[in-house]
Amino acid sequence: ASCIQHRLLVRDASSLQILQLYTCLDQIQYLEWSSDSLFILCAMYKRGIVQVWSLEQPDWHCKIDEGSAGLVASCWSPDGRHILNTTEFHLRITVWSLCTKSVSYIKYPKACQQGVAFTKDGRYMAVAERRDCKDFISIFVCNNWQLLRHFDTETQDLFGIEWAPNGCVLAAWDTCLEYKVLLYSLDGRLLSSYRAYEWPLGVKSIAWSPSSQFLAIGSFDEKVRILNHVTWKKITELDHPATIASKKTIVYKEVEKSPTVDSERLSFPPTRALASSLFSTQSKYDISQVPVSLQYIKPVADRANPKVGVGMLAFSADNCFLATKNDNIPNAVWIWDVRKLKLSVVLEQLCTIQNFQWDPSQPRLAVCTGSSRVYLWSPAGCIVVQVPGEGDFQIMSLSWHSRGESMLLLSKDHFCVCYLEREEV
Repeated sequence: ASCIQHRLLVRDASSLQILQLYTCLDQIQYLEWSSDSLFILCAMYKRGIVQVWSLEQPDWHCKIDEGSAGLVASCWSPDGRHILNTTEFHLRITVWSLCTKSVSYIKYPKACQQGVAFTKDGRYMAVAERRDCKDFISIFVCNNWQLLRHFDTETQDLFGIEWAPNGCVLAAWDTCLEYKVLLYSLDGRLLSSYRAYEWPLGVKSIAWSPSSQFLAIGSFDEKVRILNHVTWKKITELDHPATIASKKTIVYKEVEKSPTVDSERLSFPPTRALASSLFSTQSKYDISQVPVSLQYIKPVADRANPKVGVGMLAFSADNCFLATKNDNIPNAVWIWDVRKLKLSVVLEQLCTIQNFQWDPSQPRLAVCTGSSRVYLWSPAGCIVVQVPGEGDFQIMSLSWHSRGESMLLLSKDHFCVCYLEREEV
């Protein structure tokens, strides 16, 4: 699905043919599919309105108007039949049912980075709350929205919450001014509290492994700490030095090369394909000899949100690899072997890493850097793929298909779909 101003277009994922065209009341600012892909939500925050469209019954439509309360966020519940709207100033979360048309209210939600989290099986929801200058967490049962547990947290300023994939443990972390990660059970018991150090800036990012065995914590001190699920103690610390010295680490360096054009093919005027090949540079990967010095940027200390620390973390679907990005070294992706807890590969790019994401079906990492190229790494090696097209298509974000068959590439105001060839068995 994609939106152009106030119009919503639904396309076939394999052929990109337009299946449905819906017209909303105002410019669409957010859209989201329901879990079963039967409904699609369009939020218009400026007007405080959410419209819902049905793929099975195109004539059916639903409009939710929050009125004077306003609207700052909207999302689906895991069952795809309830919509959660957060009002302005985070006064409350309103739960709307599409089936019974009933309404439920959750008071005092906290305005933080990740204040609402659902378990992977969709049974429970955790909400970060702020009451009387203290942080709380409420856990609700999603089938009837009844309160299961309500407890306060040992945080100064709760910044985010996230369930483990098995739904048994909830991680909560404090603001960057206070290094603290708290782990709670489903019934609200504090299982463990982790603090690596006290005074410098603390937690910047966290990620659960798909097996729920590991919790990776990216910090402002340029390190990743991995906790185990038995004792919740640190099992290793992963550094991100500016110089790679280990001979066991493979460093792939992106290098640009000028295109070679056969003089016999030159014609005037040149064809469009020939002209684009003449004036566009290509790139490839070379394997660098260690030791390798990476481009290190010293952060500006007197500005807010300094570019420092590990800001991106992601485990592969098979639990074998961890990809990280240290914001001090913005052009590099670090790929760690989780089984050996060692650095396996470093991808050194020409431009700043904008986004990376693992293939959901196999250990294959896709990286984009704001250029018109996609970079793919797997244990077999890595390649550079030039996205064909006219003009300058700058890829700022990407998203894999759930089966790993294709990939959505997004620029500022365009998108394209890449289809990957599958190996014949």
